Amino acid sequence: MQHQLTIVGLGPGPAGYLSLETVALLQQAKQVILRTAVHPTVAALRAQGITFTACDNFYETGSSFEEVYTRIVNFVLEACQKADVVYAVPGSPLVAEKTVVLLRDKAAEAGVNLTIKPAMSFLDPAYVALGIDPLTGLRIIDAVDLDALADGGKYPLMVTQVYDRMIASELKLNLMDVLPDEAEIYYLHNLGLEDAECRQIKLLELDREKKIDYLTSVFVPVQARLQEQHGQEGVMDTKPLTDVMRILREPGGCPWDREQDHRSIRANMIEEVYEFLEAVDAGDFAGMQEELGDIMMQVVFHARLAEEKGIFTMQDVIDGVSQKLIHRHPHVFGTLEVKDSAQVLQNWEALKKEEKKDRVHILDGVYQGLPALLRAAKLQSKVAKVGFDWQELAPVYAKVQEELREVQEAVQSQNPIAIEAELGDVLFALVNYGRHLKIDAETALNGTNNRFTRRFAYVESQVAASGKNWQDFNLTELDKFWDQAKQKESKELHESRQGLRK
Repeated sequence: MQHQLTIVGLGPGPAGYLSLETVALLQQAKQVILRTAVHPTVAALRAQGITFTACDNFYETGSSFEEVYTRIVNFVLEACQKADVVYAVPGSPLVAEKTVVLLRDKAAEAGVNLTIKPAMSFLDPAYVALGIDPLTGLRIIDAVDLDALADGGKYPLMVTQVYDRMIASELKLNLMDVLPDEAEIYYLHNLGLEDAECRQIKLLELDREKKIDYLTSVFVPVQARLQEQHGQEGVMDTKPLTDVMRILREPGGCPWDREQDHRSIRANMIEEVYEFLEAVDAGDFAGMQEELGDIMMQVVFHARLAEEKGIFTMQDVIDGVSQKLIHRHPHVFGTLEVKDSAQVLQNWEALKKEEKKDRVHILDGVYQGLPALLRAAKLQSKVAKVGFDWQELAPVYAKVQEELREVQEAVQSQNPIAIEAELGDVLFALVNYGRHLKIDAETALNGTNNRFTRRFAYVESQVAASGKNWQDFNLTELDKFWDQAKQKESKELHESRQGLRK
């Protein structure tokens, strides 16, 4: 006969946090086992005449927590061989309860039916005390989880089971490996009880607290996470920007920023990149600095959105691209030798192909959202690598002429769809011609747009200076202003080059 094991939670504090279902199960149980009798609800259980067996003796004789947990699990499963058992743990059975995890793994093998009942955990009063919403990102770990602590608070950390001063001391030392000694953390004690404490303290003060026991936890907020070399001269620090973005996104921050998601700010990234390129074309270094800051702000914004969902962090972004650069430059960071930049690019593509194993087709990886001229160049470059390309310049130019003739034929047919298609073919052929001439079509057209803007501004200034209206000039007269603009521009360029030679 299989016996029943029901696991319940005693909640975070007084008996008032117990569910009615849990109270009924404890009252009706043939045998009740408590992981520990050191809990605020135990006095109420005794007052109701509920008898139980506690496992505190295992803590007193065990040499490690792993041994203690194993012995408790074996004790509970042995008891289930004789009768149904209700096993009660502090808080919730599904929050930071190692024995429950082990019982869940071993119950079926031991021939025991297992049921786990929901309960209120210490996290609920912690959220209230700290004023946080776990949906914005929270990682819950055990105080002895060294791997999680090594992340230095990769997400906001709730550190549970800080049972005694020795564990608190070890926790402090492990956190000091990745955080400054004076990083601000929160000391949590007796949450859910009348004498509950939630205080901000410095990390170095953690094991100096007077009350450290089974009801002690530690919260490490995001703002405490710093680089080990933070503040040292010559060390780049992105924390001011990430902190500003965090504040904007937190409750009480900017309403607009809090409403955004990855898709809603998508266009902003494109706009900022183009504004930076405009500064590059103008040789405006102050503008370049400003626009790079705006681009970085967009990067931090997207990283913050992802961090709040527990997907990745800004540090993950930095680490990922750093590792990629190291991996793709074995001639710098490894032992590989290269002859020239052509071989560097060849190695780069080979390593990239190795990394992007999900790209099975030649044109995979050419993003459809790219500007059309840039996308055309990338498509042509991709197929050229497998030999789908002309080796001489003449047939490339002949293709441009062929496509121009086909545009004229389409115009004569007065078919708008055909005209659009043939005009697209002309542009595609011109991009290919430019590529063979080592000219980037996107850059070339952007330069023309800039020249047009400058020259038309001159025409506009001449019209304004004349005191007349646009309608008072015919096209021939406006063309004269245009030619003057070109001559003026040519003269300024010549003088600029002469100055450089001097």
